[in-house]
Amino acid sequence: MDMFESLTQNIKGKKIKVVFPEGLEPRILGAAVRLKSEDVIEPVLIGNVEAVHLAAKERGFDLNGIEVLDPKAYDGFDDMVEAFVDRRNGKVTEEKARELLLDENYFGTMLVYMGLAEGLVSGAIHSTGDTVRPALQIIKTKPGVSRTSGAFIMLRGREQEKYLFSDCAININPNAQELAEIAVESAKTAEMFGIEPNVALLSFSTKGSAASDEVTKVVEATRIAKELAPQYNIDGELQFDAAFVDSVGKQKAPGSTVAGKATVFVFPEIQSGNIGYKIAQRFGAFEAIGPILQGLNKPVSDLSRGCNEEDVYKLAIITANQALID
Repeated sequence: MDMFESLTQNIKGKKIKVVFPEGLEPRILGAAVRLKSEDVIEPVLIGNVEAVHLAAKERGFDLNGIEVLDPKAYDGFDDMVEAFVDRRNGKVTEEKARELLLDENYFGTMLVYMGLAEGLVSGAIHSTGDTVRPALQIIKTKPGVSRTSGAFIMLRGREQEKYLFSDCAININPNAQELAEIAVESAKTAEMFGIEPNVALLSFSTKGSAASDEVTKVVEATRIAKELAPQYNIDGELQFDAAFVDSVGKQKAPGSTVAGKATVFVFPEIQSGNIGYKIAQRFGAFEAIGPILQGLNKPVSDLSRGCNEEDVYKLAIITANQALID
C-alpha cells in the first residue's frame, strides 16, 4: 500500500467535510466529484448554486449529493457574521464583516472555524495570501506556534523515497524562534505521512565550518527546537550533503544522530527552500505535494495556481487526514 492509498483508507467512509471555496473552477469540480464518488470525503463547494451546477454540467460532472453553498443566500449568515466579529475581537465592524464574508475564502474559513466542516482547500485561482490571510485571522495558529509554515512532501517512485521539505512557501526569513517552531511542526507533519522524522536544519555551514549571522541563526534555532521537542531527532547546522549522504555526514559531522540520514529538511529561509524543492522536482523527478500548511488550529491547504485535478484530489486527502490529528 503506497502513501496515498494508506491516507485514503484512514479517512474513507468517515464523512469528513472539506470546503472548496473555488466552486466554479473545473479542476476543483473534477476532484470534488471523484472524492465524493469514492466516498473519501464530503466536498462542500462555495459559489452561486446555479452557476456551480452549470459549470459542472458543461464539463460533464454530476454534482448529485455534493453540497453547494452560496454566501449570498446562506441561512446562517447572520450567525456567521456575529461569530466573525467576536473572533476578530472588535477589529472588524458588523458592516465590514458582512462584506468580508461574501468572499469565498473568508466564508469557507468560517465554516471550518464554526465546526461546520473539518478543513479547507483553496488556491487554484487565488494567491497564497488570499488563502492564508483568513486562516490566520480566524483559525489562527496553535498555542506555542507563532507562525504557520508551508511544507512539501517529496516523493519519487512507488514508496522508494519520501522526504519533507519546509518552509518553502510562507515565511520569507524566519528568525531563530520561528525556524525552531517550523522544525518541530515539520517533524509532526512527517509522522503523519509515515516518515521517521530525522530533522536537519540546513545551512551553508556544517558544525562551525563557516561563521556568519545566518549560521548563528540556524545554530540557535536547533538549540530551541531540541528544547521544544526533545522527543524528536533534530540536528543542525548541516549542509545538505552532510544531512543526506552518510559518508559525508560521518566526515563533516561525526557523532550527529541526523547527519547522513535526514528525512526532514528545514531550510533557513524561503528563498533556498523554494529553489531547493523545485530543483528536486525538475532535476530529480520528485513529485512535490503541497504546500501543506502547518501550525494552524484546523487544517487549511493552499494549492498552487498551476495545479491540476490530481493535485487537488491529493491535497484534499492530506487535509482530511490533518483533521484527524488536530
